[in-house]
Parts: sequence; structure tokens; C-alpha cells
Amino acid sequence: WKMVQAAYEYKTWKKGARQIRDRIKRDFGVTMNLKKVRRIMKRHGLFCTIRKKDPIKAMMKAQQTNRIYPNTLQRQFRQGAAKKVLLTDITYLTYGAQKRAYLSTIKDATTKMILASQVSLTLDVGFVLKTIQQLLDMWHGELDCKVMIHSDQGVHYTCSSYQELLKLHNINQDMSRRGNCWDNAPQESFHAVLKTEMDLKKYHTYEELSDGIISYINYYNYERGQKDLNWKTPYEYDKHLASPIKYFPVLYLPSAIYA
Repeated sequence: WKMVQAAYEYKTWKKGARQIRDRIKRDFGVTMNLKKVRRIMKRHGLFCTIRKKDPIKAMMKAQQTNRIYPNTLQRQFRQGAAKKVLLTDITYLTYGAQKRAYLSTIKDATTKMILASQVSLTLDVGFVLKTIQQLLDMWHGELDCKVMIHSDQGVHYTCSSYQELLKLHNINQDMSRRGNCWDNAPQESFHAVLKTEMDLKKYHTYEELSDGIISYINYYNYERGQKDLNWKTPYEYDKHLASPIKYFPVLYLPSAIYA
């Protein structure tokens, strides 16, 4: 029980049974049966919030324009190379006493690493452009020469300012088919996970929320193992793809990463 409790409370982020089992293995070197973890969680009232649908999706897609790009990705998200196929999306955040903000992120489809993020109080296209600019500032030298960014057909991704910015930096654009959420499922899944594991009600100001998002994304990238990545973190998997030996030593990350 003590190991389950410690894993559940780690970094204060909410966790389901699989994440708790992975955290126990990472921190205590113990491989615990998943059913046992669930029994202990149920016995002690440890639960993770049920994910909710995103209400802004229908509104954004209803306002889409004719500047549509075809869906050439065809859900082939895992490309075997980092920073080759990127996914982007916007979601709402309900924080504090029913306050509303919006989050724009860019995710590496192969490694699942979050490469850029911006929080905004409005749905103005500016914060989506800032997300792209952050991507370029942080990762421009590492992007694949044929890098593609995939999105839905929302107004932010069909407006001229967004599309011109991508063309300026030779980023190919790709879009989901209309009304088909599965075409961008991994990105939408990240937003659902974030809202499930973060306790957004505890953030009372926009500044607190923004800092909390940064802290969670650092945790997600560098500490949160994922089943689809053989329980590596996105950061570990990124380095795994870059390694000619395909071997992973234990990583000791500098504390500055989490500042």
C-alpha cells in the first residue's frame, strides 16, 4: 500500500493503475501485478478523473474555411524517426472557479514528446502562431527535412497567417478529414490525459495555470513512462531512436529541466 500511495502522490499528478505500476517499478524496482494495484487503489479510494469530451471542437470545425490540405498521413503516426510527423491541436481548460483558458500544443507523433505549448485566455489565432514559433525556436535544427504538421480543419489551421508561417519555414501541412477525430487521435489523447491527471481546480489564477501546464509537460516528457513506448518516457524514446546502439542507460536529468 505504501508504494502505491507514494506512486499515486508523486509530483501530485493524478494517475491510473498502469501509471502507478510503472512509477513503482521506476522508483522501487518492484514489478507489481496490475490487478493488485487496482485492488489497492479501490480499497483506499484512489481514483483518476474520467475524461470528458472537448466542447470547442464542434464550434471550431463549424467555422473552417476552404484552405484545406489532404490527409496524406492516413493515421500512419509512428514513422520510426523523431520530429518528422508533428501533431497539433487546441483544447479548453476549465480551472479554478469555472474559469476558462485554452491550450495549444505540438506533439511528436512518433516519440509522443510535447515539443511546444501555449496557454491563452482567448481563441485568437495569435497563440497558435506562438506555438509554431516556439517549436521553431526550440527545435528548428532538429526537425526532419520533410517535416509535416497534422491538424484538424479548424479555423486556426486554415487561416492565411498560420499557413504562410508554415510555408515560410518549409513545414508541410496535413489535415484530418472533416468530422473524423481518429485522424488526429494521439494529439487529442494527450489533452485528455493532461486534464485527467492535472487537478485544474487548484489553479486559481491564469499565471498559476500556465506554470502548472509547463510543470506537467516536463513531467510528461521526462518522467512519465508510456505503454506504447515500452514504458520509456517520450524523452527516453527520442534518444533511443537517435542512438545507433538502441540501448538505454538509466537517465539522470538535470534539476533545471523541472524549474
